[in-house]
Amino acid sequence: MQLFCAKYVSLFINLFKQRIAVTPHTRSKGTKGEQLAIKFLKKNGYKILQRNYRRRNGEIDVICYDHGSIVFVEVKTRYSDIFGPPELSVTEAKRRQIVKVASQYIANKKLEGIDLRFDVVSIFYPPDKKHAMIKLFKNAFTKNNTALSRK
Repeated sequence: MQLFCAKYVSLFINLFKQRIAVTPHTRSKGTKGEQLAIKFLKKNGYKILQRNYRRRNGEIDVICYDHGSIVFVEVKTRYSDIFGPPELSVTEAKRRQIVKVASQYIANKKLEGIDLRFDVVSIFYPPDKKHAMIKLFKNAFTKNNTALSRK
């Protein structure tokens, strides 16, 4: 029995070590993408209110103010298009999660009655080019309809 438990404990530890090894690289890609997105948003007239707004049920990458609206921005960064463009990785479940966290932000800041918008910034680093391709999807989805609109 001890051998059985020791085998699973060592397996668990190895999986944990692999997870730790992957996380910093993924996190640094995300941070790099968010920094680029913030530059892009500022250049387009957005006022950045907050980055990485975290709650126990999720996170919003960037919260901005743009032309009378509070804008909740999800940033997606990819270095390969094997799984499609970055914006397609904002799933319906992720959109629902963003809406929930946005509702908490609005309640906490007492911003009832203000216009809300949900945007997606898609950042793709093509392997054969130096610079990232950035796309902004304004009103990518709404609070009531979490279907991604590709305008």
